[in-house]
Amino acid sequence: MKAIQFKEYGEADVLNEVDLQTPEPETNEVLIEVKAIGVNFADTARRRGEYVVPTPLPFVPGAEVAGVVTKKGEGVTDVQEGERVVTLVESGGYSEYVTASASSLIPIPEGVTDEEAVALLLQGLTAYHLISTMGRLEKGETILIHAAAGGVGALAVQLAKHFQAGNIIATASSEEKLQFAKDLGADAGVDYTKPDWKQDVLDNSNGKGVDVALEMAGGEVFEETLKTMRAFGRVLTYGVASGVPPQLNAASLMNRNLSVIGFFLPQIMKYPELVQKSMKELLTLVQQKQLRLHIGGVYSLSEARDAHKDLENRKTMGKLVLKP
Repeated sequence: MKAIQFKEYGEADVLNEVDLQTPEPETNEVLIEVKAIGVNFADTARRRGEYVVPTPLPFVPGAEVAGVVTKKGEGVTDVQEGERVVTLVESGGYSEYVTASASSLIPIPEGVTDEEAVALLLQGLTAYHLISTMGRLEKGETILIHAAAGGVGALAVQLAKHFQAGNIIATASSEEKLQFAKDLGADAGVDYTKPDWKQDVLDNSNGKGVDVALEMAGGEVFEETLKTMRAFGRVLTYGVASGVPPQLNAASLMNRNLSVIGFFLPQIMKYPELVQKSMKELLTLVQQKQLRLHIGGVYSLSEARDAHKDLENRKTMGKLVLKP
């Protein structure tokens, strides 16, 4: 089978198409013929050797796959060959075939494409659990969503609307991206590349500040985000895109009873029932056309280098997908 592998850490050029043996499903596993693969910043971090856990070499990246079950391992009874499914794997997604635990599979309902299903996994689950499970957004509250034109941000805007936020303030780096976020349901847009963006957020909350903020940059953006919060606000931090981890000053939290909540999706994945329930809800929203998935680019498997370059250079909006 064809797969994309890297044998050393580095830029996108270390990704190479190789021929590997098709894996065999072990007990309680299935073999999936891959139809769509999600591309994520985590994949680029893996490639650079900068992921939060070590990446062994050689390595086939890719955690999100959608496809068709073609073979069942011993002990698998609840899944049928030919069934369309979507799932997360620890690695190996950039390939024509992959094995996965049968218990991790989520059926893809009619009316939902493979590309849409795979676009929901990491970003959809992240957005859902940031807002609902961890952020505990309540009806009528104001929410600040950074990078609102990205994979997580675009879904977070729509889910905030679904959960009946009263005011959705989106940030992005250009007018085009801000308009995209507004088209998805954001009430206001703020250009975070401008030095006075914090004041713009406060102005768009009538000077009161925001109740919930989704923040994934770290560094100065995290510090400035804290200043936009109203009393009892919750800041959800789920990334370090700036390369500078958030620094906390406890006094700055105490004087307004603020909460800073760390989020790491793999911890959510340890609770299969929670994942299954939320993923089925998300798929139903897509099926009913209540959740719009923006596919920012579809690349062939052999074009994985191009996909990584476009993602890292922020040339795209929405989800990037590879197709074998």
